[in-house]
Amino acid sequence: MATVALTAGLPAAASAATPVPRPPAVMSAVGGARLGLGGVQVDPLPGAPALPAGLSALSWIVSDSGTGQVLAAKDAHWRLPPASTLKTLFADTVLPRLPAAASHKVTDADLAGMGQGSSQVGVVPGQTYTVSQLWLGVFLRSGNDAVHVLASMNGGIPATVAAMQAKARTLGADDTKVVTPDGYDEPGQLSSAYDLSLFARNGLTNPEFARYCSTAAAEFPGGPSTKGKPFEIDNTDRLLSGIDGVSRYPGLIGVKNGYTTNAGNTLVVAARRGGRTILVSVMNPQSNAYDAVYTEARKLLDWGFGADGRVRPVGTLNQVAATARTHRATVRRSASVAGALAASDAGSAPGTLSWSVACGAVALAVASGAVLLLRRRRRQAD
Repeated sequence: MATVALTAGLPAAASAATPVPRPPAVMSAVGGARLGLGGVQVDPLPGAPALPAGLSALSWIVSDSGTGQVLAAKDAHWRLPPASTLKTLFADTVLPRLPAAASHKVTDADLAGMGQGSSQVGVVPGQTYTVSQLWLGVFLRSGNDAVHVLASMNGGIPATVAAMQAKARTLGADDTKVVTPDGYDEPGQLSSAYDLSLFARNGLTNPEFARYCSTAAAEFPGGPSTKGKPFEIDNTDRLLSGIDGVSRYPGLIGVKNGYTTNAGNTLVVAARRGGRTILVSVMNPQSNAYDAVYTEARKLLDWGFGADGRVRPVGTLNQVAATARTHRATVRRSASVAGALAASDAGSAPGTLSWSVACGAVALAVASGAVLLLRRRRRQAD
């Protein structure tokens, strides 16, 4: 999503005088303890390739989408503005709810509330579009106008934002705070390279998501300015479309790119080679180099294919960590309840009600842990 119309994904000009931001000292450890540490995390085996030089992004992560193993990362849980890469969560949430063939006649109210200078695909009030056409506008041109129409069809902006936040929580994406469905800069709207990888990995399991995000060019219905004649739209992910001097990446599936003033350039890409899918998220390169976000993502994809199976994983995109977190919270709550009730029963005969309450609380914690373990084993067996 761009702050200048039709410029989503354009490189940001970094100022040499601007101090480089620093990550917080404490970050989430969802997905593994090492992912909560600052700096680069990698654990190479003998013969593994060295990480590429010249990476300037504030945060990045390389993972194997199939296994969920995180191969390497830098400040993966640093909460940063996501720009239009947040549209991946929007698609995860809304795409399954709206049939692709459904159509909608756009009204002025559908487009109300778009941020000033939003990137747009060219949706025109009074014209009818199919859901499929609108999704092409979202993925290829990062059209906030298409997002707003789809959100309107989904029950409105507030309902969609709430649904996106709930979806993020379900995926274990605890770093993400949703304020707008399109990724436009708003105070408090944050995500992380880890969470963006979760959104992309989840989306790629949906054939419609995969088809839209991998489309390099398509025709979009024309409005009055084109006398109703359809016009071509190219994907602003240049590693996929190969436009503006950026070479296409072999085997690229695509996913989503973005740019805003606060977020800088952001990019989530996946590529398939030799039966493996490598997923890379890059947030806000600080380099002055032209197309740094694409150059750095290309390097990380190359490294990921070379390193997969030759490094020990430093974390996981699987939801085991989220399940363990839920179990720990249940145990803490149970222990807290036991302590409080035992204290309130201090006037009773020693060893009567307080002991039974404590035993009941511990039993509840153990039972909940057993249920979670059974669920985890069932998921692994599916």
